Amino acid sequence: MGLDLPFCDLEKAKFAVVPVAFERTTSYMKGTKNGPNKLLEASRQVEFYDEELRREIAQAYGVATVPVLKPKPNAESKEFLLKTSAVVRELAQAGKFVATVGGEHTVTFAPVNAFKDLHKDLSILYIDAHADLRDRYEGTPWNHACALRRSIEACQSVGGKARTSLVAIRNLDIEEARYIQDNSNLALFTAHDHRSLASSIARIVDHLGEHVYISVDLDGLDPSIMPGVGTPQPGGLLWYETLDLLKEVFKKRKVVGVDLMELAPIKGQVVSEFTAAKLLYRIFGYAARGAE
Repeated sequence: MGLDLPFCDLEKAKFAVVPVAFERTTSYMKGTKNGPNKLLEASRQVEFYDEELRREIAQAYGVATVPVLKPKPNAESKEFLLKTSAVVRELAQAGKFVATVGGEHTVTFAPVNAFKDLHKDLSILYIDAHADLRDRYEGTPWNHACALRRSIEACQSVGGKARTSLVAIRNLDIEEARYIQDNSNLALFTAHDHRSLASSIARIVDHLGEHVYISVDLDGLDPSIMPGVGTPQPGGLLWYETLDLLKEVFKKRKVVGVDLMELAPIKGQVVSEFTAAKLLYRIFGYAARGAE
């Protein structure tokens, strides 16, 4: 990812990373615009050999990173997101497995908007501390608190059901709770009700359709392992819980793309960006194994 090696050539690589330094509506701690670069820097310290998969995924398949996407100061958020969507779509149509790295969670609309044109039955696995289902927040529909709502609407615009499993949720408002209750295509797995995630994984996956897009807001993970996020919440997923869930989704469904969002690096610490980089490498490993 953050390397300049022969297996990082975009034309030959199976995996493509799209870094998006977008931050306009973060509610609490700022810094998600720095997340992509810090994750890429940390990725240089991750060993190529994967101790779980027992192979070197990056060298076997190739991992390339496109230049960081940044909005111009006067650019409309929707305009920038649609341009980002076009980048993701072009890479996916070229046969790449695309991982988008943010940036605030608003960015997720861009890859979902790209993949809904390629897979009309697109489902979403949404790992997050927050539901992100508000229609508007702080005066705009393009707020990070509206990210999943806009993504679902994008899928519905082409006739999709947008079946979605929301996992690790532990902060939502009454509007979002009612929206979920009124929409049978949404399945809510709160952290409170599913403290033993292992017993819920089958239900989480069963709710999803054949083609799945995975969006990971890093605050979906517990702050004990992922403190560097915009709005940390106690009670999140731990490392092996996260891997067990992702592994099962890759095993049982066709995962078409992923994103990692809301990394907000903490000065003087590297645990968050290193954990995020290692998670992305592992995701590529699961994708490679599923494609074989």
